[in-house]
Amino acid sequence: MERHFAQKQKERQRHSDWAQFGRYAEANRNVSSAPKAVFMGNSITEGWAKKRPDFFTTHDFVGRGISGQTSSHMLVRFQADVIALKPKYVVILAGTNDIAQNNGTISQEHIMENIRSMCELAMAHRIKPVLCSVLPASRFSWNPVLQPAEDIKSLNVAIKAYAAEKRIPYVDFYSAMADEHGGLPAEYAADGVHPTAEGYAVMENILLKTLK
Repeated sequence: MERHFAQKQKERQRHSDWAQFGRYAEANRNVSSAPKAVFMGNSITEGWAKKRPDFFTTHDFVGRGISGQTSSHMLVRFQADVIALKPKYVVILAGTNDIAQNNGTISQEHIMENIRSMCELAMAHRIKPVLCSVLPASRFSWNPVLQPAEDIKSLNVAIKAYAAEKRIPYVDFYSAMADEHGGLPAEYAADGVHPTAEGYAVMENILLKTLK
């Protein structure tokens, strides 16, 4: 029985679009001119474009976030969803789902390798990377056994250090949004992870100082 279910799982994997290249394939074909910035990320980025569409259209930004994705997923689709669009900037917001173990366990070192690789790909194609801090979170509802606050702080230290080393802009959402527990207060994220409109407004005010 166990072997049967293992075979079924393998069969599903063979027919799945693991990195979800298809999610934005049509939208990418319909991009008629190079946008100012592409936003690469997970559900936080996907929700940003959905909840605040005027922010994206007004500033010529394109959202390419996919719910549940880790930095590994983002790196795999970086060519199709960022480089092919030839933006001036790519805004990278990655790490939450790595810490949440959405794709299994991964060390901070390997998360940073994925982030560095995305930046290197961008710079090789004359796209300016912008690295964002991971948003604060003290709990993940889909993996409640974890206590992610300290891991997020540590990853942000690493992202900020790499950004400084490579002279890449670092956008610090964390400091402006974290509560005393290292989480997101309810006015910024009702579920503690995904921003409300008010939360996104705070992020936009911070980010626009970099995307000039």
